[in-house]
Amino acid sequence: MTELSTQNEFIARHIGPREADTVAMLQSLGYDSLEALSASVIPESIKGTSVLDLPAGQSEAAALAEIKAIAAKNQLFTHYIGQGYYGTHTPAPILRNLLENPAWYTAYTPYQPEISQGRLEALLNFQTLIIDLTGLPIANASLLDEATAAAEAMTFCKRLAKNKASNAFFASRHCLPQTLDVLRTRAEPLGIEVVVGDEREIDDASAYFGALLQYPGADGDIFDYRELVERFHAANALVAVAADLLALTLLTPPGEFGADVALGTAQRFGVPLGFGGPHAAYFATRDAFKRDMPGRLVGVSVDRFGKPALRLAMQTREQHIRREKATSNICTAQVLLANIASMYAVYHGPQGLTQIAQRVHGLTAILAAGLVEMGYAVEQESFFDTLTLATGEKTAALHAKAREAQINLREIDATRLGLSLNETTTPADVEALWAIFADAARPDFAALASAERRLPAALLRQSSFLQHAVFNRYHSETELMRYLRKLADKDLALDRTMIPLGSCTMKLNAASEMIPITWAEFGSLHPFAPVEQSQGYTQLTDDLERMLCAATGYDAISLQPNAGSQGEYAGLLAIRAYHHSHGDVQRDICLIPASAHGTNPATASMVGMRVVVVACDTRGNVDVDDLRKKAEEHRARLAALMITYPSTHGVFEEAIREICTVVHDNGGQVYIDGANMNAMVGLCAPGKFGGDVSHLNLHKTFCIPHGGGGPGVGPIGVKAHLAPFMPGHGQMQRKEGAVSAAPFGSASILPITWMYIRMMGGEGLTRASQMAILNANYIARRLEEHYPVLYSGSNGLVAHECILDLRPLKETSGVSVDDVAKRLIDFGFHAPTMSFPVAGTLMIEPTESESREELDRFCDAMIAIREEIRAVESGALHSDDNPLKNAPHTAAELVGEWNHPYSREQAVYPLASLVEAKYWPPVGRVDNVFGDRNLVCACPSIEAYQEA
Repeated sequence: MTELSTQNEFIARHIGPREADTVAMLQSLGYDSLEALSASVIPESIKGTSVLDLPAGQSEAAALAEIKAIAAKNQLFTHYIGQGYYGTHTPAPILRNLLENPAWYTAYTPYQPEISQGRLEALLNFQTLIIDLTGLPIANASLLDEATAAAEAMTFCKRLAKNKASNAFFASRHCLPQTLDVLRTRAEPLGIEVVVGDEREIDDASAYFGALLQYPGADGDIFDYRELVERFHAANALVAVAADLLALTLLTPPGEFGADVALGTAQRFGVPLGFGGPHAAYFATRDAFKRDMPGRLVGVSVDRFGKPALRLAMQTREQHIRREKATSNICTAQVLLANIASMYAVYHGPQGLTQIAQRVHGLTAILAAGLVEMGYAVEQESFFDTLTLATGEKTAALHAKAREAQINLREIDATRLGLSLNETTTPADVEALWAIFADAARPDFAALASAERRLPAALLRQSSFLQHAVFNRYHSETELMRYLRKLADKDLALDRTMIPLGSCTMKLNAASEMIPITWAEFGSLHPFAPVEQSQGYTQLTDDLERMLCAATGYDAISLQPNAGSQGEYAGLLAIRAYHHSHGDVQRDICLIPASAHGTNPATASMVGMRVVVVACDTRGNVDVDDLRKKAEEHRARLAALMITYPSTHGVFEEAIREICTVVHDNGGQVYIDGANMNAMVGLCAPGKFGGDVSHLNLHKTFCIPHGGGGPGVGPIGVKAHLAPFMPGHGQMQRKEGAVSAAPFGSASILPITWMYIRMMGGEGLTRASQMAILNANYIARRLEEHYPVLYSGSNGLVAHECILDLRPLKETSGVSVDDVAKRLIDFGFHAPTMSFPVAGTLMIEPTESESREELDRFCDAMIAIREEIRAVESGALHSDDNPLKNAPHTAAELVGEWNHPYSREQAVYPLASLVEAKYWPPVGRVDNVFGDRNLVCACPSIEAYQEA
């Protein structure tokens, strides 16, 4: 009988190797089934711990239909809530050619600058945008959201302020409420006192090491902070200003009235509301403070030909270098969203941005004039886009009337409400608002069209901005489309090649997973809309929490952390709060293996814990004897162990249950870093073999794209005893403990993970883990005779990634791991992870989505490179002038004078297969030292390019 049910074709489309390839790959390893292979890899002590109780996977069409029905439960009201979140128009060419384009959203963090010049240029544009609008000379390439950027500013001020006697940080009561909540969360473990008050009533500025001001204020007021900033500076305190970027096109920038830091969100530059995220935050500061600035910084350097080239500068891997002494645990950014914001500025240019701001302010002034005409009291003397109204006993009725008209106003208190206009507001919207407030006749819009503008004259912006050519050329759709294509063509992303980065899990981001994120039902909701309007999101997040509990074996999930670093932080906060709830406030020791990701010790330091390092043995496993010794030594003060599983060395440690038991027996909790969860789903569950809490990187295991360095989502799973201590939020039942600005963090990209799990089902997720393990072992087996595989389990197998040891080759040939990484560019590959967790090594993780053909293509490239190294070792290739030392080779070099002792063909076509599809790097090897010594982090002038 013909099968009439809808077939789930997605699993086979997600997994790369075909059935015959899988059989052949298994045979090369000596196994006859995936089950036999995984049984050999997973330690006996944790077998059978998986509790992957999920329904069967759906087809792509069925899953899209189901999530469409969920999305339909969200109500699309018009939002005037403001509070840091505003309606905006995402220009269609940016939506189509950037946000929906895999050349942009599947790229990795630009740690390999030669293959990242396009997205680095877009980020340099973003930094220039921020520098120009804030009036400060240094800006980073984005942070996670405005609230966490403010928290970073607080600790930044603590480190750098000369007022060392104070432990108090002043935060204006005019700051956004969610920002104040995150400040309190971040301050408490560090012993910082956050004092919230009215800055106009400060008597003694010397009582504070720093201050945070909002410009304009959350209620709409615009204050002149010049005298106040001078008072703080006289008291040796530093001042951070959270500023609205659109308002800064019209108002004096913070850098011009003395601010030491400017921060905020770039959301209203074309990034959808998305129920709270993801959105790019910005952070700008003075030149003297640049080496203490959190996050990433794009700088201008030169390549080996002296041609200008971009790169990440200074603190790109601060956590790995400084560990518990790192100034921040931020390891990601919001690159995709920062690039949207930067292109929004490129498309509109300075005049277009100014016109948008003037229109928003003009409509707000007209709205205010009409409300005053109707007898309402507007509290603000001056404002940009936000009004606060004294509405007295009418307040509740006005909210009800607004919701009948599908409009949300800001709820302030029982006698006041707020209104914030935005780019999408029209004259008709203003008249619709008047209709809500009108008891009888409404104002005449035409009569009020010339209403007095209400920006303070003393604070009108006098300085120009965005004068660089990039912001004044690409204003037609044709030009912008071609500019975006030109930038994308400079880069390598998953749409062109496997990105075999160990620990970073560059998985397929399937188109059917991505489609829902641009639906208005998910993209147009304000995060503080009434809960009855977001029932679709409620179902989505409830579903996803259940799915992730099933995948991990934990009892509860928080989706609030909007990056892996925030998940780590939330997980350790939960452990800390649990100990404190039992009176164990002395528990502050965090055990961390020497192999750990650098964010682990940085995070432990942020929650007030002291790091004690646990040794690893020669096979890369935790030294259990050393662990036991240190756990017992610190028994009275042991708070936690942070451990990555499978290990950072790519091995399933057989002693993991014993390790967890040792920590529990000595009063500690076990935090299992979920960075390598892609090897475990369906095979073993951390919540069942000893973990108390884990964070998950949804941009790794669960298919949210990396976006060139963000967005990410880092939810935490916890056992029941830690559930009461997960992050809270002002919009949730539990109000305290927010770690992100929005209650569900980067909510608008959660449909990606929902779709992935729904289409794969339990069977598909298990198969994905098995195939990830197979692909990694296949690569290890093919390459082991050419490069030593540094670590493996007792059975000679690796987990989902393998580490190749290139250190011996440095001794015999002078070829470094950097040389191999750059030579891979000539073969059209992004390099594996370099020198982590062991210097001089390459960590390779192919994921389950790469085909056998692609795995072989990579192995062929690595073997060809080994042959070149042998040629160097034998003297057949020059020790200094060879394809490895000179890699990557550009097209410009190829057509120029050729003085190398090897051929042009060997340089650019080392394998015959490259003739068909050649990637040409836009620059030669980038000079990192030059870039750090001559730091430029904004769009340089044409003259600067000519000088370079």
